[in-house]
Amino acid sequence: MIDKPSFLTSKLFEKDFISKEQFDDFKEYKAKNIFSLNTELLFLMYASVLLFTSGIGVLVYQNIDSIGHIAILAFVLLLTVLCFYFSFKNAPLFSKLETKFKNPIYDYVILTGSILTCVFLGYIQFQYAVFGLDYKWVSLSSALICFVIAYYFDSRMVLSIALTALTTFIGITLTPQKVFENEFMSNPILLFSGIALGVLLVVWTIYSEKDGLKKHFHFVFYTFAQHLIGICCLSGLFQEQWYLFLPVFIGFIYYFYKLSYTYFATSFFVFTFLYGFIGFNTLLIKFIDNSSLFEFLIMFSPFYIIGSIVLFISLVKKFNKEKHASIS
Repeated sequence: MIDKPSFLTSKLFEKDFISKEQFDDFKEYKAKNIFSLNTELLFLMYASVLLFTSGIGVLVYQNIDSIGHIAILAFVLLLTVLCFYFSFKNAPLFSKLETKFKNPIYDYVILTGSILTCVFLGYIQFQYAVFGLDYKWVSLSSALICFVIAYYFDSRMVLSIALTALTTFIGITLTPQKVFENEFMSNPILLFSGIALGVLLVVWTIYSEKDGLKKHFHFVFYTFAQHLIGICCLSGLFQEQWYLFLPVFIGFIYYFYKLSYTYFATSFFVFTFLYGFIGFNTLLIKFIDNSSLFEFLIMFSPFYIIGSIVLFISLVKKFNKEKHASIS
């Protein structure tokens, strides 16, 4: 089996992108068989943040009567202020380009502060109804705050929180339970709102790349937009007015297919194929009115499914070959 990093490094050396000394240093480093724990440690840090913030929520829930609301708010606010104090103290100056903390632990400190901010806003709304009876303004406030934090501290994790809060503001919750509940799938206005938000995210990403504003955020925005538009379009194809969603769905498939080749992103290609396959079969079933034809397709379905799997694997392999060819 070919060692992919060594193969790519050899290609870089053959193309004169790296010097002989750099190539020799890389071979010497690989020969040491050093195993990096960086990914594992970062995952444990992420899990620690989730467990810590979840633990605070459980503690508040179990002791809400004995602790008191003011004390809870003060405690959460204190932790939030501490997180942002240390983050601001150690953060590099804001730049349109990618910036990083000298110590990656502060990425998780700012993530903790962002989650606690959302918890604080949600709690004061639940207890004191500062935004009235409509909780969507809490989601919008959380989204705006997290967007500012994500761009200032260059945090993709906080950016994901901001995007999730933004979809919640327009009434969409992208969880498996909510996706298949009737209030999501049977509401055309909600579906078109989700599509509009997805398109807006795509437009913003294109603008940001041209302006050079955190260009490396493009993968997060495009991934979120792809799933948001894809789920809304597929749900729309089940509506009585399915034909209104069909042009959007076709444009969505075409755009992300081209985008997958622009960035040679396998995930974009795979999910574009999956959304297209599900949408095609949904339309196919809609157009089948003849019961005898339907019975024939049921009998033929095992071969159809196997053929689709073979086609999918071959297309992904072809895509990856083209991707590696472009790198080399």
